Amino acid sequence: MHAHPTQVPAFHLMTKPRGAICNLDCKYCYFLSKERLYPGSEFRMSETLLEEYTRQFIDAQQVSEVTFAWQGGEPTLMGLDFYRQAVSYQQKHKKPGMRIYNTLQTNAVTLDDAWCQFFAEYDFLIGASLDGPQHLHDAYRLDKGGAPTFERVMNGIRLMQQHGVEFNILTTVHAANADHPLDIYRFIRDEVGANFMQFIPIVERDNDTGYQEGSAVTARSVSAEQYGQFLISIFDEWVRQDVGRIYVQIFDVALAAWTGNIPGLCIFEETCGTALAMEHNGDVFSCDHYVEPAYKLGNINDIPLSEIVVMDAQQAFGLAKRDSLPDYCRQCEVRFVCNGGCPKNRLIDTPDGEPGLNYLCAGYKAFFSHIDMPMRYMANELAHQRPPANVVMHMQQLDAALEAAYAQAKRNDPCPCGSGLKFKKCHRRLRLLSS
Repeated sequence: MHAHPTQVPAFHLMTKPRGAICNLDCKYCYFLSKERLYPGSEFRMSETLLEEYTRQFIDAQQVSEVTFAWQGGEPTLMGLDFYRQAVSYQQKHKKPGMRIYNTLQTNAVTLDDAWCQFFAEYDFLIGASLDGPQHLHDAYRLDKGGAPTFERVMNGIRLMQQHGVEFNILTTVHAANADHPLDIYRFIRDEVGANFMQFIPIVERDNDTGYQEGSAVTARSVSAEQYGQFLISIFDEWVRQDVGRIYVQIFDVALAAWTGNIPGLCIFEETCGTALAMEHNGDVFSCDHYVEPAYKLGNINDIPLSEIVVMDAQQAFGLAKRDSLPDYCRQCEVRFVCNGGCPKNRLIDTPDGEPGLNYLCAGYKAFFSHIDMPMRYMANELAHQRPPANVVMHMQQLDAALEAAYAQAKRNDPCPCGSGLKFKKCHRRLRLLSS
Protein backbone atom coordinates (compact mmCIF):
# COMPACT_ATOMS: atom_id res chain seq x y z
CA MET A 1 0.00 0.00 0.00
CA HIS A 2 1.68 3.17 -1.19
CA ALA A 3 1.26 6.74 -0.06
CA HIS A 4 -0.37 9.12 -2.51
CA PRO A 5 1.66 12.27 -3.28
CA THR A 6 -1.28 14.62 -2.64
CA GLN A 7 -1.36 16.33 0.75
CA VAL A 8 -4.65 16.75 2.57
CA PRO A 9 -4.67 20.14 4.32
CA ALA A 10 -7.20 19.05 6.93
CA PHE A 11 -9.14 15.92 7.80
CA HIS A 12 -11.50 14.67 10.47
CA LEU A 13 -10.68 11.69 12.68
CA MET A 14 -13.28 10.07 14.90
CA THR A 15 -11.32 8.64 17.81
CA LYS A 16 -12.62 5.73 19.89
CA PRO A 17 -10.47 5.46 23.01
CA ARG A 18 -12.70 2.70 24.48
CA GLY A 19 -13.46 1.14 21.11
CA ALA A 20 -16.96 -0.30 20.94
CA ILE A 21 -17.37 -0.59 24.72
CA CYS A 22 -20.57 1.04 25.96
CA ASN A 23 -22.74 1.11 29.06
CA LEU A 24 -25.87 0.97 26.92
CA ASP A 25 -27.21 -1.64 24.52
CA CYS A 26 -29.13 0.44 21.99
CA LYS A 27 -30.88 -1.99 19.68
CA TYR A 28 -29.83 -0.29 16.44
CA CYS A 29 -26.21 0.50 17.34
CA TYR A 30 -23.93 -0.45 14.45
CA PHE A 31 -20.76 -0.17 16.51
CA LEU A 32 -21.24 -2.62 19.39
CA SER A 33 -20.41 -5.56 17.10
CA LYS A 34 -16.96 -4.06 16.40
CA GLU A 35 -15.86 -5.47 19.76
CA ARG A 36 -15.43 -8.77 17.90
CA LEU A 37 -12.55 -7.27 15.89
CA TYR A 38 -10.32 -7.23 18.99
CA PRO A 39 -10.73 -10.46 20.97
CA GLY A 40 -9.01 -10.29 24.35
CA SER A 41 -8.48 -6.53 24.23
CA GLU A 42 -8.98 -4.35 27.29
CA PHE A 43 -10.31 -1.63 24.98
CA ARG A 44 -8.45 1.24 26.61
CA MET A 45 -6.20 3.66 24.74
CA SER A 46 -2.84 3.80 26.49
CA GLU A 47 -1.37 7.08 27.66
CA THR A 48 1.58 6.51 25.33
CA LEU A 49 -0.72 6.11 22.34
CA LEU A 50 -2.79 9.12 23.42
CA GLU A 51 0.26 11.37 23.26
CA GLU A 52 1.49 9.87 19.98
CA TYR A 53 -1.94 10.29 18.40
CA THR A 54 -2.20 13.88 19.65
CA ARG A 55 1.21 14.76 18.25
CA GLN A 56 0.56 13.10 14.89
CA PHE A 57 -2.93 14.52 14.46
CA ILE A 58 -1.76 18.07 15.12
CA ASP A 59 1.30 17.58 12.93
CA ALA A 60 -0.83 16.32 10.00
CA GLN A 61 -3.21 19.31 10.00
CA GLN A 62 -2.21 22.25 7.79
CA VAL A 63 -4.85 24.58 9.26
CA SER A 64 -4.95 26.91 12.27
CA GLU A 65 -7.98 25.28 13.96
CA VAL A 66 -7.90 21.59 14.89
CA THR A 67 -10.78 19.59 16.37
CA PHE A 68 -10.35 16.37 18.31
CA ALA A 69 -13.49 14.22 18.07
CA TRP A 70 -14.09 11.63 20.78
CA GLN A 71 -16.58 8.84 20.10
CA GLY A 72 -17.41 5.30 21.02
CA GLY A 73 -18.97 3.13 22.21
CA GLU A 74 -19.23 5.51 25.13
CA PRO A 75 -16.09 7.68 25.35
CA THR A 76 -16.71 8.86 28.93
CA LEU A 77 -16.01 5.28 30.08
CA MET A 78 -12.31 6.18 29.77
CA GLY A 79 -12.73 8.35 32.87
CA LEU A 80 -12.15 12.04 33.38
CA ASP A 81 -8.39 11.78 33.99
CA PHE A 82 -7.89 10.50 30.45
CA TYR A 83 -9.39 13.68 28.99
CA ARG A 84 -7.45 15.90 31.39
CA GLN A 85 -4.34 14.22 30.03
CA ALA A 86 -5.61 14.62 26.45
CA VAL A 87 -6.06 18.37 26.92
CA SER A 88 -2.59 18.58 28.45
CA TYR A 89 -1.00 16.81 25.47
CA GLN A 90 -2.91 19.05 23.06
CA GLN A 91 -1.41 22.13 24.69
CA LYS A 92 2.02 20.53 24.70
CA HIS A 93 2.03 19.70 20.98
CA LYS A 94 -0.05 22.46 19.37
CA LYS A 95 1.63 24.69 16.81
CA PRO A 96 2.08 28.43 17.43
CA GLY A 97 -1.18 30.29 16.83
CA MET A 98 -3.18 27.06 16.56
CA ARG A 99 -6.59 26.76 18.26
CA ILE A 100 -7.61 23.39 19.61
CA TYR A 101 -11.24 22.27 19.97
CA ASN A 102 -12.76 19.09 21.35
CA THR A 103 -16.07 17.43 20.59
CA LEU A 104 -17.43 14.40 22.41
CA GLN A 105 -20.49 12.29 21.58
CA THR A 106 -22.12 10.75 24.65
CA ASN A 107 -25.29 9.03 25.74
CA ALA A 108 -25.14 11.45 28.73
CA VAL A 109 -25.93 8.69 31.25
CA THR A 110 -22.53 8.93 32.99
CA LEU A 111 -22.42 12.72 33.28
CA ASP A 112 -22.09 14.32 36.71
CA ASP A 113 -20.95 17.68 38.07
CA ALA A 114 -17.26 16.85 37.64
CA TRP A 115 -17.67 15.95 33.96
CA CYS A 116 -19.73 19.05 33.27
CA GLN A 117 -17.32 21.35 35.07
CA PHE A 118 -14.51 19.91 32.95
CA PHE A 119 -16.46 20.28 29.69
CA ALA A 120 -17.30 23.88 30.52
CA GLU A 121 -13.76 24.74 31.57
CA TYR A 122 -12.19 23.39 28.38
CA ASP A 123 -14.99 24.39 25.98
CA PHE A 124 -15.88 20.88 24.87
CA LEU A 125 -18.81 20.71 22.45
CA ILE A 126 -20.95 17.78 23.53
CA GLY A 127 -23.31 15.78 21.36
CA ALA A 128 -25.98 14.12 23.49
CA SER A 129 -28.02 11.25 22.08
CA LEU A 130 -31.76 11.65 22.69
CA ASP A 131 -34.44 10.05 20.51
CA GLY A 132 -37.35 12.23 21.60
CA PRO A 133 -39.86 12.17 24.46
CA GLN A 134 -39.63 9.28 26.94
CA HIS A 135 -41.78 6.69 25.16
CA LEU A 136 -39.95 7.24 21.86
CA HIS A 137 -36.44 7.45 23.34
CA ASP A 138 -36.88 4.29 25.42
CA ALA A 139 -38.10 2.22 22.47
CA TYR A 140 -34.54 1.23 21.51
CA ARG A 141 -32.14 3.12 23.81
CA LEU A 142 -31.85 0.65 26.69
CA ASP A 143 -29.01 -0.24 29.04
CA LYS A 144 -27.23 -3.59 29.32
CA GLY A 145 -29.97 -4.86 31.62
CA GLY A 146 -32.71 -3.87 29.19
CA ALA A 147 -33.81 -0.96 31.38
CA PRO A 148 -34.92 2.40 29.93
CA THR A 149 -32.44 5.30 29.94
CA PHE A 150 -34.52 8.44 29.34
CA GLU A 151 -34.46 9.77 32.92
CA ARG A 152 -30.69 9.33 33.21
CA VAL A 153 -30.08 10.98 29.83
CA MET A 154 -32.24 13.96 30.79
CA ASN A 155 -30.39 14.26 34.08
CA GLY A 156 -27.09 14.47 32.19
CA ILE A 157 -28.50 17.12 29.85
CA ARG A 158 -29.82 19.20 32.77
CA LEU A 159 -26.39 19.07 34.42
CA MET A 160 -24.76 20.32 31.22
CA GLN A 161 -27.23 23.20 31.12
CA GLN A 162 -26.54 24.08 34.76
CA HIS A 163 -22.80 24.23 34.07
CA GLY A 164 -23.10 26.17 30.80
CA VAL A 165 -21.75 23.34 28.64
CA GLU A 166 -22.28 23.85 24.91
CA PHE A 167 -24.20 20.87 23.54
CA ASN A 168 -26.38 19.71 20.72
CA ILE A 169 -28.91 16.92 20.49
CA LEU A 170 -28.40 14.00 18.14
CA THR A 171 -31.63 12.16 17.39
CA THR A 172 -31.65 8.95 15.42
CA VAL A 173 -34.72 8.46 13.23
CA HIS A 174 -35.93 4.87 13.16
CA ALA A 175 -39.03 2.73 12.87
CA ALA A 176 -40.21 3.53 16.41
CA ASN A 177 -40.06 7.34 16.24
CA ALA A 178 -40.13 8.27 12.53
CA ASP A 179 -43.88 8.92 12.50
CA HIS A 180 -43.66 11.53 15.29
CA PRO A 181 -41.53 14.35 13.81
CA LEU A 182 -43.25 17.32 15.44
CA ASP A 183 -43.51 15.60 18.83
CA ILE A 184 -39.74 15.11 18.71
CA TYR A 185 -38.85 18.54 17.34
CA ARG A 186 -41.06 20.42 19.79
CA PHE A 187 -39.85 18.30 22.70
CA ILE A 188 -36.18 19.02 21.93
CA ARG A 189 -36.89 22.69 21.25
CA ASP A 190 -39.38 23.46 24.05
CA GLU A 191 -38.85 20.87 26.80
CA VAL A 192 -35.13 20.16 26.46
CA GLY A 193 -34.33 23.73 25.41
CA ALA A 194 -31.74 22.79 22.80
CA ASN A 195 -30.95 25.21 19.97
CA PHE A 196 -28.87 22.81 17.87
CA MET A 197 -30.11 19.43 16.68
CA GLN A 198 -29.43 16.80 14.08
CA PHE A 199 -31.60 13.96 12.82
CA ILE A 200 -29.67 10.87 11.74
CA PRO A 201 -31.49 8.13 9.82
CA ILE A 202 -31.07 4.56 11.01
CA VAL A 203 -30.40 2.33 8.02
CA GLU A 204 -29.31 -0.94 9.60
CA ARG A 205 -28.04 -3.79 7.44
CA ASP A 206 -29.63 -7.13 8.28
CA ASN A 207 -26.66 -9.48 8.49
CA ASP A 208 -24.58 -11.39 11.03
CA THR A 209 -21.25 -9.63 10.45
CA GLY A 210 -22.10 -6.04 11.36
CA TYR A 211 -20.32 -4.97 8.16
CA GLN A 212 -21.69 -2.90 5.27
CA GLU A 213 -22.79 -5.85 3.17
CA GLY A 214 -26.03 -7.28 1.87
CA SER A 215 -29.04 -5.33 0.66
CA ALA A 216 -31.59 -6.22 3.34
CA VAL A 217 -32.28 -3.82 6.21
CA THR A 218 -33.75 -4.54 9.63
CA ALA A 219 -37.29 -3.73 10.70
CA ARG A 220 -35.82 -1.04 12.99
CA SER A 221 -34.64 0.95 9.97
CA VAL A 222 -36.51 4.06 8.87
CA SER A 223 -38.00 3.88 5.38
CA ALA A 224 -36.98 6.44 2.75
CA GLU A 225 -40.50 7.85 2.58
CA GLN A 226 -40.72 8.10 6.37
CA TYR A 227 -37.41 9.95 6.63
CA GLY A 228 -38.37 12.38 3.88
CA GLN A 229 -41.72 13.13 5.48
CA PHE A 230 -40.07 13.43 8.92
CA LEU A 231 -37.74 16.15 7.64
CA ILE A 232 -40.49 17.90 5.66
CA SER A 233 -42.78 18.11 8.71
CA ILE A 234 -40.06 19.63 10.88
CA PHE A 235 -38.87 21.97 8.13
CA ASP A 236 -42.39 23.32 7.58
CA GLU A 237 -42.61 24.34 11.23
CA TRP A 238 -39.02 25.58 11.44
CA VAL A 239 -39.24 27.78 8.33
CA ARG A 240 -42.38 29.48 9.68
CA GLN A 241 -41.21 29.97 13.28
CA ASP A 242 -37.62 29.17 14.11
CA VAL A 243 -35.15 30.30 11.43
CA GLY A 244 -32.29 32.15 13.09
CA ARG A 245 -32.89 30.77 16.57
CA ILE A 246 -33.02 26.98 16.10
CA TYR A 247 -30.32 25.25 14.07
CA VAL A 248 -31.01 21.91 12.40
CA GLN A 249 -27.95 20.39 10.77
CA ILE A 250 -29.49 19.21 7.51
CA PHE A 251 -31.25 22.57 7.01
CA ASP A 252 -27.94 24.42 7.43
CA VAL A 253 -26.27 21.99 5.03
CA ALA A 254 -29.03 22.53 2.47
CA LEU A 255 -28.77 26.31 2.70
CA ALA A 256 -25.03 26.08 2.08
CA ALA A 257 -25.72 24.12 -1.11
CA TRP A 258 -28.42 26.54 -2.26
CA THR A 259 -25.97 29.43 -1.84
CA GLY A 260 -23.49 27.65 -4.10
CA ASN A 261 -21.18 26.47 -1.33
CA ILE A 262 -19.96 23.00 -0.41
CA PRO A 263 -22.58 21.34 1.82
CA GLY A 264 -20.08 20.86 4.65
CA LEU A 265 -21.31 17.43 5.78
CA CYS A 266 -19.48 14.37 4.50
CA ILE A 267 -22.59 12.44 3.44
CA PHE A 268 -23.55 15.21 1.01
CA GLU A 269 -20.08 15.99 -0.34
CA GLU A 270 -19.26 14.94 -3.90
CA THR A 271 -16.36 12.82 -2.65
CA CYS A 272 -15.48 11.53 0.80
CA GLY A 273 -12.40 10.07 2.45
CA THR A 274 -11.43 12.89 4.82
CA ALA A 275 -13.48 11.61 7.77
CA LEU A 276 -11.61 8.62 9.14
CA ALA A 277 -11.95 6.58 12.32
CA MET A 278 -9.31 5.39 14.78
CA GLU A 279 -9.72 2.52 17.19
CA HIS A 280 -8.38 2.36 20.75
CA ASN A 281 -5.14 0.65 19.65
CA GLY A 282 -4.23 3.09 16.86
CA ASP A 283 -5.79 1.18 13.94
CA VAL A 284 -7.14 3.64 11.37
CA PHE A 285 -10.10 2.86 9.11
CA SER A 286 -11.51 4.62 6.04
CA CYS A 287 -14.65 5.79 7.86
CA ASP A 288 -16.56 5.32 11.10
CA HIS A 289 -19.14 3.28 9.17
CA TYR A 290 -16.46 1.05 7.67
CA VAL A 291 -14.59 -0.16 10.73
CA GLU A 292 -14.06 -3.60 9.26
CA PRO A 293 -10.97 -5.50 8.04
CA ALA A 294 -11.31 -4.60 4.34
CA TYR A 295 -11.10 -0.89 5.16
CA LYS A 296 -8.26 -0.92 7.67
CA LEU A 297 -5.54 1.42 6.41
CA GLY A 298 -2.86 0.83 9.01
CA ASN A 299 -1.82 1.68 12.56
CA ILE A 300 -0.34 5.02 13.61
CA ASN A 301 2.38 3.17 15.52
CA ASP A 302 3.63 1.90 12.15
CA ILE A 303 2.59 4.60 9.64
CA PRO A 304 2.19 8.31 10.45
CA LEU A 305 -1.35 9.68 10.22
CA SER A 306 -0.20 12.21 7.64
CA GLU A 307 0.70 9.28 5.35
CA ILE A 308 -2.34 7.13 6.17
CA VAL A 309 -4.80 9.84 5.16
CA VAL A 310 -3.30 10.13 1.65
CA MET A 311 -2.82 6.44 0.91
CA ASP A 312 -3.96 5.21 -2.49
CA ALA A 313 -6.56 3.02 -0.80
CA GLN A 314 -8.08 6.00 1.00
CA GLN A 315 -7.96 8.19 -2.08
CA ALA A 316 -9.79 5.45 -4.00
CA PHE A 317 -12.34 5.08 -1.19
CA GLY A 318 -13.11 8.79 -1.30
CA LEU A 319 -13.32 9.08 -5.10
CA ALA A 320 -15.50 5.97 -5.42
CA LYS A 321 -18.39 7.94 -3.96
CA ARG A 322 -18.46 10.22 -6.99
CA ASP A 323 -17.27 7.75 -9.62
CA SER A 324 -19.79 5.01 -8.74
CA LEU A 325 -22.79 7.34 -8.81
CA PRO A 326 -25.56 5.85 -10.99
CA ASP A 327 -26.75 7.76 -14.06
CA TYR A 328 -30.11 8.16 -12.34
CA CYS A 329 -28.36 10.29 -9.68
CA ARG A 330 -26.20 12.18 -12.18
CA GLN A 331 -29.33 13.46 -13.91
CA CYS A 332 -31.21 14.30 -10.69
CA GLU A 333 -32.21 17.91 -10.05
CA VAL A 334 -31.16 17.73 -6.37
CA ARG A 335 -27.77 16.15 -7.00
CA PHE A 336 -26.11 19.51 -6.17
CA VAL A 337 -27.11 19.09 -2.51
CA CYS A 338 -27.40 15.30 -2.17
CA ASN A 339 -24.52 13.89 -4.26
CA GLY A 340 -25.95 10.42 -3.78
CA GLY A 341 -25.79 10.48 0.02
CA CYS A 342 -23.57 8.26 2.16
CA PRO A 343 -22.01 5.27 0.31
CA LYS A 344 -22.96 2.99 3.22
CA ASN A 345 -26.62 3.39 2.23
CA ARG A 346 -26.20 2.78 -1.49
CA LEU A 347 -27.74 -0.64 -1.41
CA ILE A 348 -30.70 -0.57 -3.82
CA ASP A 349 -31.08 -0.40 -7.59
CA THR A 350 -32.28 2.55 -9.65
CA PRO A 351 -35.67 2.29 -11.45
CA ASP A 352 -33.81 1.10 -14.58
CA GLY A 353 -31.86 -1.54 -12.68
CA GLU A 354 -28.48 0.15 -12.12
CA PRO A 355 -26.97 -0.73 -8.72
CA GLY A 356 -25.73 1.83 -6.19
CA LEU A 357 -28.80 3.92 -5.45
CA ASN A 358 -29.11 5.27 -1.93
CA TYR A 359 -31.72 3.47 0.16
CA LEU A 360 -32.94 6.93 1.30
CA CYS A 361 -33.12 8.38 -2.23
CA ALA A 362 -36.90 8.81 -2.37
CA GLY A 363 -36.87 10.59 1.00
CA TYR A 364 -33.99 12.90 0.12
CA LYS A 365 -35.57 13.72 -3.25
CA ALA A 366 -38.94 14.53 -1.65
CA PHE A 367 -37.35 16.67 1.07
CA PHE A 368 -34.89 18.63 -1.09
CA SER A 369 -37.58 19.25 -3.71
CA HIS A 370 -40.03 20.42 -1.05
CA ILE A 371 -37.66 23.02 0.43
CA ASP A 372 -36.53 24.53 -2.89
CA MET A 373 -38.65 27.68 -2.79
CA PRO A 374 -37.84 28.80 0.77
CA MET A 375 -34.19 27.85 0.28
CA ARG A 376 -34.01 30.04 -2.82
CA TYR A 377 -35.56 32.86 -0.83
CA MET A 378 -33.05 32.52 2.02
CA ALA A 379 -30.14 32.25 -0.42
CA ASN A 380 -31.29 35.46 -2.08
CA GLU A 381 -31.54 37.22 1.29
CA LEU A 382 -27.97 36.17 2.11
CA ALA A 383 -26.76 37.33 -1.32
CA HIS A 384 -28.17 40.78 -0.50
CA GLN A 385 -26.70 40.73 3.02
CA ARG A 386 -30.09 40.41 4.64
CA PRO A 387 -30.93 37.87 7.36
CA PRO A 388 -32.29 34.56 6.06
CA ALA A 389 -34.74 34.66 8.99
CA ASN A 390 -36.78 37.06 6.83
CA VAL A 391 -38.16 33.87 5.29
CA VAL A 392 -40.39 33.43 8.36
CA MET A 393 -42.50 36.50 7.53
CA HIS A 394 -42.39 35.64 3.82
CA MET A 395 -43.82 32.16 4.48
CA GLN A 396 -46.48 33.56 6.78
CA GLN A 397 -47.54 36.01 4.06
CA LEU A 398 -47.71 33.20 1.50
CA ASP A 399 -49.77 31.09 3.89
CA ALA A 400 -52.21 33.94 4.48
CA ALA A 401 -52.59 34.52 0.72
CA LEU A 402 -53.20 30.80 0.17
CA GLU A 403 -55.82 30.70 2.93
CA ALA A 404 -57.61 33.64 1.30
CA ALA A 405 -57.52 31.81 -2.05
CA TYR A 406 -58.93 28.65 -0.46
CA ALA A 407 -61.76 30.70 1.03
CA GLN A 408 -62.69 32.02 -2.43
CA ALA A 409 -62.26 28.77 -4.39
CA LYS A 410 -65.28 26.89 -5.77
CA ARG A 411 -65.51 23.09 -5.61
CA ASN A 412 -64.58 22.56 -9.25
CA ASP A 413 -61.90 25.27 -9.48
CA PRO A 414 -58.22 24.26 -9.79
CA CYS A 415 -56.83 24.00 -6.26
CA PRO A 416 -54.89 27.17 -5.33
CA CYS A 417 -52.03 25.04 -4.02
CA GLY A 418 -50.96 24.31 -7.59
CA SER A 419 -51.38 20.54 -7.44
CA GLY A 420 -53.34 20.45 -10.69
CA LEU A 421 -56.27 18.76 -8.95
CA LYS A 422 -59.70 20.26 -8.55
CA PHE A 423 -60.22 22.04 -5.23
CA LYS A 424 -62.81 19.46 -4.14
CA LYS A 425 -60.27 16.62 -4.68
CA CYS A 426 -57.42 18.44 -2.96
CA HIS A 427 -57.34 21.06 -0.21
CA ARG A 428 -61.11 21.33 0.18
CA ARG A 429 -61.17 17.68 1.13
CA LEU A 430 -58.15 18.06 3.40
CA ARG A 431 -59.73 21.08 5.09
CA LEU A 432 -62.96 19.19 5.68
CA LEU A 433 -61.06 16.25 7.12
CA SER A 434 -59.10 18.45 9.54
CA SER A 435 -62.09 20.51 10.70
